[in-house]
Parts: sequence; C-alpha cells; structure tokens
Amino acid sequence: MQNAECDVQTAGCRNGGTVAETTRDTDMEHAETLPGGTTTTRFPVNVGSGERALTGVAAAALALYGLRYRGPGRIALAAAGGFLAWRATSGHCPVYQLAGVDTAHRASTKEALGGGRGVHVLEGVTIARPVADVFRFWRDFSNLPRFMSHLESVSGEGPRSHWVARGPVGTSVEWDAELINEVENKVIGWRSLEGADVVHAGSVNFEEAPGGGTELRVKLQYESPAGKAGALVAQWLGVDPAKQIREDLERLKTILEKP
Repeated sequence: MQNAECDVQTAGCRNGGTVAETTRDTDMEHAETLPGGTTTTRFPVNVGSGERALTGVAAAALALYGLRYRGPGRIALAAAGGFLAWRATSGHCPVYQLAGVDTAHRASTKEALGGGRGVHVLEGVTIARPVADVFRFWRDFSNLPRFMSHLESVSGEGPRSHWVARGPVGTSVEWDAELINEVENKVIGWRSLEGADVVHAGSVNFEEAPGGGTELRVKLQYESPAGKAGALVAQWLGVDPAKQIREDLERLKTILEKP
C-alpha cells in the first residue's frame, strides 16, 4: 500500500534507494604557481553550473539594488553582492564546503536535499470544497500557474512534467519534474530531475476538514540558486518563499470557492 505522506526532507516519499558515497579530488583546495612565481589557491568547485548562472544574476540584481539604496544596510548589500559574484565566478561556496554539500557533482535530488539541506516551506489552507474537487484541480498541473504567481507554465502528461518559473531580473528558470507519490484524494508528491535549475521536492496532502471542505497542506524543500545565504538575502529584500506560498494558497482558495 502506498504511503499517504511524502517525506520531502529526503525527497523520496519513502521510496528507498541508496546514494553512493565517493571521494573526489575537488574536495580539497589546491595551490597553483602562476607565471612569475606567484602562488595562488584554487578552491574546489562545489556549485553546479545552473546554480552559478543564477547566482550571477542574483549578484547583479543585488548590486543594482545597492546602488539605489541609501539606507544603513548599503554596505551589507554590497558585501552580499560581492560574495555572490565571487561564488558565481569561482564555482566555490565555503558554506557548502563546511556542510559537505556539492551541487556540481551531486547524483540526485535526494542527495542534494537529504539530511535537512535546502530551504523548507510548510503552509496550509482550508478550502470549502470537497477533497475530490481540490485534488482533481491540483493534479492538472496546467492549473498551477493560475494561482502560483512565480510560475509561467507547467506542461506535460503522465508522471513527468516541464516547469517554467519567473527568475530574477526578467529571467526564466526551467526544470523537469517527476511524480514520486500519488494516492488519489490523499497526496501528490514530486521532485525535480537531474540538471534542474532549481533542485526541489514537494508534496501536497489533502484531508477532509472537520465540518466539511478540504484541509490542504503543502510541503516544499528546495535548494536556493544562491544557497541558504541567498534565500536569506531574498527574504531581506522582501521575497519570502513562505509568504509567497501563503498568498498562492489564498488565490487557490478564492478560485475554488468562487460560485
């Protein structure tokens, strides 16, 4: 029997699986001698290419915001932008290194998000519609952009789908995802596939509310394009993922409860 609860933290919905542990020479810093006898340190690359590109965009956006901002936090904004720019160009994240995270050589979404890694969001809403109606609406992924403000489109049939979301500074972020758990009128669980711009996993649980209606709970776990530090900067600048999900769910409630 299938589980009705998706384990987002391990991005696996209790499907099992083993992640092999490997040792790479990229886990160590290397000293290089430049022409003229100057010695420099080459840091190991532990940030994936897609993540580096998005980090560079985030750094540029932060720099532009810092130039316009005249408040007391201007120096901190400049420092954060400088760190993100260095992270994008070097492909190295010292926070990742300390935590043992390597998105440049990861094997799967489960490996990238396992062990409590990534950013976690848990939100819920009660909708005055039968569970079957709410489940059917959500399961048609083409409906998601109708209430999720960051999504441009979701396409595809069957267990796999293609997602396009709005990125920073007018860019788009794309990824492919697959269903990893589906129990009709109970749960929908998914995770991104290898090579996604934003590595993430999520689940939606549907339960009958006391007195009627549907209690809907959304769990999301994702790897921020700029790491956890980037997620904190995004919250500081007013882009709070939890707040966005709450607003999205309120829009869903409005759509489904409309006479």
